[in-house]
Amino acid sequence: MKMVKSLLLGTAAGLVAIAGAQAADLPVKANPVQYVKICSLYGAGFYYIPGTDMCLKIGGWIRQYLAVNALSTTNGALAGNLNTRAQNNGFTWKVRGYITADARNQSEYGTVRGYISIGTSIQGTNGGQGAAGAGGVSTGGFNANRAFIQWAGFTFGVSQSFYDIYPTPALSYWGGMANPSSDTSDGGQTVTAYTAQFGNGFSASLAAEAPRSNNVIGDRFGTANLSTINLAGVVAGQQNISTRYPDVVGNLRVDQAWGSAAVMGAIHDASGLYYGPNTDFGKPNDAMGWVAGAGIKLLAPMIAPGDYFSAQVNYANGATGYPIDGSTTPAPSGGAASLGYGSYGAVHGGTGGSFGIGVVSDSVYGVLGGVGTDIQLTTTWGVNAGYEHFWNKRWQTSVYGAYTATSYNATANAVLCRIEGGHGAVSGTIGPEMTVANGCNNNWAYWAVGTRTQFNIDSQTYMGLDVIYTDLKSATNNVAINTVGSGAQPNALRTIGDQSAWMAEFRMHRNFYP
Repeated sequence: MKMVKSLLLGTAAGLVAIAGAQAADLPVKANPVQYVKICSLYGAGFYYIPGTDMCLKIGGWIRQYLAVNALSTTNGALAGNLNTRAQNNGFTWKVRGYITADARNQSEYGTVRGYISIGTSIQGTNGGQGAAGAGGVSTGGFNANRAFIQWAGFTFGVSQSFYDIYPTPALSYWGGMANPSSDTSDGGQTVTAYTAQFGNGFSASLAAEAPRSNNVIGDRFGTANLSTINLAGVVAGQQNISTRYPDVVGNLRVDQAWGSAAVMGAIHDASGLYYGPNTDFGKPNDAMGWVAGAGIKLLAPMIAPGDYFSAQVNYANGATGYPIDGSTTPAPSGGAASLGYGSYGAVHGGTGGSFGIGVVSDSVYGVLGGVGTDIQLTTTWGVNAGYEHFWNKRWQTSVYGAYTATSYNATANAVLCRIEGGHGAVSGTIGPEMTVANGCNNNWAYWAVGTRTQFNIDSQTYMGLDVIYTDLKSATNNVAINTVGSGAQPNALRTIGDQSAWMAEFRMHRNFYP
């Protein structure tokens, strides 16, 4: 009996020991899991970052462009082989993709928002070689077209300019590349701004923005500089002063159920450097440019849901980067490409060909008769208009147009003609033809009209076709000059004349955000 009792007690002790060991191995009670929760404060797609009161939305988009006859060479110098088999790409393509992040939370001063859009572009050309090697592909590198903080009416960072209202890229796939306008909605603008809300949709903004352009052309004396200034490279004559103050931009705006309207203005530093290569030569007077504009967007639901009309007009004196954003005006292919700084030109092969020009600048100064001129402000005005019609939820069509005109006073024209008359149209001299006495006149104009039709595959995906006609009213029209060719172009007698072209672009686009 004693033995049985000992066995039972031993077994019980063993069971207790085993049970104790198993209890020691059990996990402690887990903390509550931080599940991602929907944030409905700021619209669809936001969620709370676990453990915080900050709401985050991740999105983005990718698209491909396929373009026909879209040479659009805006590099500031006329290559001597344009419109030859060596240069004029009849077919080009481009791919762009961006990732976006929008983070918001509440503070005692209201909503604090941070937003960034970062991406890249890949440019393609026809032919076997591109800028990056085989395959005709070159990568544009990563960039951010939006990176800003908004708080209590303030905006800090890269955003759309507070001067803009007309939505150029919304109406045309070409955007500002073929429709000169003040719109910065694609590339963005560096801004420090404050917006005051007055209620009922009325507001006013005041902003310090990065200068739209700083393109001052100076014809200096006593230097070798003139040997590099020519009709094809007026950009070499740029004498830009260092940035001394930002553009100051203001607007008054109303946004209501019928649409939006705004009046806006800005001031811009249009001063130059020196009359010679250093301070010993003295300098022209300082000059301040300015621009004024007005724009409207009218919703037209009575015609079809989503329909709207938009237009904007700008008038600038010494602030050309507003009517022509970035001061690199587009260049229609087959009839024109870039010449000078943001202007146009095309050389049709052989004797008897022609090209068009149009120099873009904020101001001009130089030396005439041994005397330095004051700064001469450039006058530029432009208008944009477009209408968007939704046939149904799948199909939509826009019709749009743009016009811009640039004029120089007599002094500025004489300085430009001196630059152009003494130096090469392509890479050599053109003789005395480019003089005021022989018809040198740098006033020019440009207009474009086009239409885009888009098929919406679903709410986030579409494809479409944009067709545009562009026309350059060239400066110094109908003047014959001798050009020195380069590349596939020979030396030849050519005429400066108006240029025009048709261009077409197909786009495939996909958004990936809620």
